Amino acid sequence: MLEFKNVFKSFHNESETIDVLKNISFRIETGEFVAIIGPSGSGKSTLLGVAAGLDKPDIGVVALDGTDLTKENESNLADLRADRIGFIFQNFQLLPGLNAIENVGIPLYLKSSLSEAEILKKSEKILESVSMSHRATHFPKQLSGGEEQRIAIARSFVNDPKIIFADEPTANLDFKNSKTVLDLLLYRNKEQGTTLVVVTHDPDVAKLADRVLEMKDGEIISDSRNKKQSTSSSSKNLTAKKTTKQKKTTNGSKQVSR
Repeated sequence: MLEFKNVFKSFHNESETIDVLKNISFRIETGEFVAIIGPSGSGKSTLLGVAAGLDKPDIGVVALDGTDLTKENESNLADLRADRIGFIFQNFQLLPGLNAIENVGIPLYLKSSLSEAEILKKSEKILESVSMSHRATHFPKQLSGGEEQRIAIARSFVNDPKIIFADEPTANLDFKNSKTVLDLLLYRNKEQGTTLVVVTHDPDVAKLADRVLEMKDGEIISDSRNKKQSTSSSSKNLTAKKTTKQKKTTNGSKQVSR
């Protein structure tokens, strides 16, 4: 369970103070899939970082399974992230000097009682689950955008997290790679009960969520629930829509494809 209580966050520069999160309060239950939408600059990514303990608010409570992240030091937060949290960054953030299987294993190297051989074995198994075992020894510069995203997803899965935060996981991906990414996340959520919190600009992605939080100017302006629909039909509808959109896109459109 994730809960925000009266959370404020601001950034300061020489000339002004920018209020990014303004009195944010909400609760996400275990196993929920929640999408966070809103225009650029509305505070979505900042909220996600605060929720994952990557950043601290100025005021307020951020509680994950009863632990107030705002009161923990960085060492404890690092341990908590390694134990319970998976995070998928918008720009992948793979380490260029490590190959795919080594990047996947990073959370286990940081905090795990497993031997190196056991870590590599588990990382290989996770790579297989995202259909990337054939790229295990490839480095990030040798991978396409869609492949890098799948490696990033595998890394978020490897520590068997209780909750996964994803920042624009389908941004700049073509419909095929978008569907692959969403299928992986939906399986983790629906079949394994992992809580999923996704920041997205794509209304079709938001429709797959159990619940949608809409942000504007640092505030949550709506909190609504989607009507239930089967995962398979939702995924098919999303693919069909993205296929149609891609056909309408001019040759100058920028998309990442394999």
